[in-house]
Order: sequence, then C-alpha cells, then structure tokens
Amino acid sequence: MFLPLYDRNPLKIVPYQRVTVSLIVLNVLVYCWQVTLSTPAINSFVLGYGMVPAVLFEQVNLPPEVIRVPAEVSLFTSLFLHADFWHLLGNMLFLWVFGDNIEDAMGHLRFAIFYILCGLLAGVAHAVAEPDSLAPLIGASGAVAGILGAYIILHPRVKVLVLVFSRIPVFLPARWLLFGWILFQFVAALNVSEEAVAWWAHIGGFAVGMALIPIFRHRDVPLFDKGTPH
Repeated sequence: MFLPLYDRNPLKIVPYQRVTVSLIVLNVLVYCWQVTLSTPAINSFVLGYGMVPAVLFEQVNLPPEVIRVPAEVSLFTSLFLHADFWHLLGNMLFLWVFGDNIEDAMGHLRFAIFYILCGLLAGVAHAVAEPDSLAPLIGASGAVAGILGAYIILHPRVKVLVLVFSRIPVFLPARWLLFGWILFQFVAALNVSEEAVAWWAHIGGFAVGMALIPIFRHRDVPLFDKGTPH
C-alpha cells in the first residue's frame, strides 16, 4: 500500500547508525548466498534455517538431512532469510528509514539486542497463532515491526515521505502511517486464511517494540516527541 522513502528525523546521539547498516548488509549477503543455490538446495536451506511452528512445538520432525539448527535457534536464523528480492527490499527499506532513529534512541548494543528480541518474540507470536503450520517462517519483518512499534511511541509527529500505492509521493505524520500499517495487519490476519504472509509475526513484533522502547531508550530520550518542534 505504501513504501517509506525518507523521514525528517536527524540523528541526535549516535554519529552513524552502524548496527542498522550492518543488519542490512548481513541480510543482503545471506540473500546473495541463497540465490546461488539450486532449487532443491534453497528448499532445504529454508526448511533448515526457517522457523516451522509445528517443528518448534515438536508436533512433527524435519528429515534428518534437512536439519541445520535446533528448532529454538531457527527463531533467530529465520530473521536473515528472505523469500525473494521484493521481500528483502521491502524489509530493508523499512529498516533503513525507521531503524536509524531507534538505534539513535538506544545506542548500538541495546538496539542490536532490541532488534533480536523483537524478531524472536514475533516468531513466537506467529507460532502460537499457527501452531500446526508446516510453512517455514522467514524474513526480518517481525524484527522490523518491532522498530515500527518503537517509532510510533518515540516519534509519532515526524513527517515521513512515502509512495502511496507505489506511485504518489506524500509526506505523512508517522502516527497516521504506522497506525494504518498495524490496522492493516490486524484486518489481514483476521480475514486471510493462507499462510503466505505472517501477519501475527508483524503484530507481535509491533507490540513487543512498543512495550520495550520505554525500557531500552536512553533516559533523556523523550517519548511521543515531547519537547520537539515539528
């Protein structure tokens, strides 16, 4: 529905968003490795490193030749796999636009921990919502959703340049943009039965990000843009 391109929100504490950039580079490198594999090898790779809810809850077992990591560890490894170029591009674009300011509000180490926690708990939310699913969950979207949840708490009034319907450039307040985004996730989760998109991972990650940002931010970073003119 929309693609974020830029936010009017300069960094105030850290000189450079090195964790955000490192995460983007890591995701791109893993995807570049994926595309060198044959189709059978990619399927094995995704099953071995993606998170399969039914495997996580020990309802089924993967074939021994496919297993790469324990099921619990797949909650982590799944964060760095993507289904295709557009899946990767969308996640990395959201991470680039919104991640730097959350890293700025926390510092590098806290942001790295925050990102992983959001991704892990987003995966758990998806598994709880779809416990019998045999489809592997892959992608950074749960962790990125945590960043969006944090952003709406920290910077609801910041203007974000977006392409509406991928064509029309518009500046919108972050609160409208992100509220619309999470509302869409709920509507889709309640009305779509297919497993192609992990809506509950997005919802779970967003909720975790909102809950953790008051704890992870630096004490002198205000919530809800208090004291900041826009």
